[in-house]
Amino acid sequence: MARAVTTRRKLIYTAAAWSVALLIFFPVLWTILTSFKTEVSAVASPPQLFTADWTLENYAEVWQRSDYPRFFWNSVVLSVGSTLLGLLIAIPAAWSMAFVPGPRTKDLLMWMLSTKMMPAAAVLIPMYLIFQRTGLFDSRIGLVLALMLMNLPVMVWMLYTYFKEIPGEILEAARMDGASLSKEIIYVLTPMAIPGIASTMLLNIILAWNEAFWTITLTTTKAAPLSAFIASFSAPQGLFYAKLSAASTMAILPILILGWFSQKQLVRGLTFGAVK
Repeated sequence: MARAVTTRRKLIYTAAAWSVALLIFFPVLWTILTSFKTEVSAVASPPQLFTADWTLENYAEVWQRSDYPRFFWNSVVLSVGSTLLGLLIAIPAAWSMAFVPGPRTKDLLMWMLSTKMMPAAAVLIPMYLIFQRTGLFDSRIGLVLALMLMNLPVMVWMLYTYFKEIPGEILEAARMDGASLSKEIIYVLTPMAIPGIASTMLLNIILAWNEAFWTITLTTTKAAPLSAFIASFSAPQGLFYAKLSAASTMAILPILILGWFSQKQLVRGLTFGAVK
């Protein structure tokens, strides 16, 4: 009897999980399907699925009309660059908060996290003026700095959580053996926290890749990533949904592939330290 109840409960949980997953994935699936339709089929009412006119012309026109490789390369540079630069700051900061905490460490962490709740529009004018007067507007360096600072609180919080699960006695033993602070972090702490660091990197890359507000506001052409590539397909005459869906699919496909192949590492890192 107990086994039957357990089995029934697992089936309910599995069905609920699949339902939520399909509900979340449905907009992505609909965008991909719409990208293969003609403009007439894309706006048809009721929506056409199996009776739609399927075509690859949207992708051909999007590729010919815009310099997709340049937008793609800018997205790679911005997401990877902001992640690596953020790690250089987040790892020492998280080490300090985890192993040399002060009386206000928890307050500092909460303040850092609270900055993520601030509306981006609230600092739009100061950011725009700073970027213009420092020559960082429409530059990769400027956007790398902006994205790094934007996601730094999340990186520090995640790494702090992982580092707290590492016994401090191991680091003390390394110091007694003569390890300097840099060697302690590089050769002792970092290898032990690889799952956490990897998941932090993956999450930050995803956040930076999907960022649209700042990447559109602080760029025009030179450093524009794929978010600006998508926005370029809205015309004064209206939205061409099929072509816009094709551009969106070309923008999200690389990060979807990355997430699919790294899902085990991401889940492992996100659950690191959850069970002792």
